[in-house]
Amino acid sequence: MLDDPSQEVYHHVSRNILQQGEDIIPELEKVWENSFDEILQERIENLIQDIQFSSTLNQLKTWKVSGGTDILQGAFWVAKYQYPELKLAALEKSFEKLRRDTWLEINENLTALEKTRVINHILYHIHGFSGNSRNIFAPQNAFINHVLDTRKGNPITLGIIYMALANSLDIPVYGISLPKHFILGYADPLYQSLTNEKEILFYINPFNKGAVLGRREIDYFLKQQQITPQKSYYSPCTNQDIIEKLILNLIYSYEKLGYPEKVADMKKMYHVIK
Repeated sequence: MLDDPSQEVYHHVSRNILQQGEDIIPELEKVWENSFDEILQERIENLIQDIQFSSTLNQLKTWKVSGGTDILQGAFWVAKYQYPELKLAALEKSFEKLRRDTWLEINENLTALEKTRVINHILYHIHGFSGNSRNIFAPQNAFINHVLDTRKGNPITLGIIYMALANSLDIPVYGISLPKHFILGYADPLYQSLTNEKEILFYINPFNKGAVLGRREIDYFLKQQQITPQKSYYSPCTNQDIIEKLILNLIYSYEKLGYPEKVADMKKMYHVIK
């Protein structure tokens, strides 16, 4: 009945199909393969996209509600928008090579700065990650699987990979959500055990090969941008905040490219995570 010329019938049938979720996608794909009706094929394609997007929104909401502890997984659900066939296991496999290479070089006797130098060496020199400064607002820079494959990203995705890598080795690195930028902060482990707050030892710029920054550099950046300093600009943000910033980045990218439908989708995703 998906090929019924009546829009009313089609909308009724499509609503019922959407309610069945991803389990019905294989059946829809079979119908598409056996049909030569272009209208029917287009309707099936749209339905599959709607089902996949709805599922991604639900999974992202579940990630948020469950605490959003795995930042890599949060970025994965954003990437599923553009790559609906992407599997979490494949993403984790790509990431595991980075983690293993770093683990081999890290030991507990190293200072915070020495651990940072090891991560920088593995991430930027051995594996060749870098900021995509030529096309920083390209949407692909915001999709974590694409960044892991191409080794090029924006400050947020590079920061997510850096932070996930550090955290997987029990190194206390957290996101710092600066206006118009994103950096990381290396927290004092001793201070964290004494208070709920996190005292930042130094800052890290993941877009500039892990360059180490002090509070003075943050002050200078804010002054350049004519932004009044706030405590939140120097303190760790939540994983949810990072994914919000990632989605906002995509909204801006799609607006610049003139893709209103994608902008609308990203706004739906933003409202789920906000």
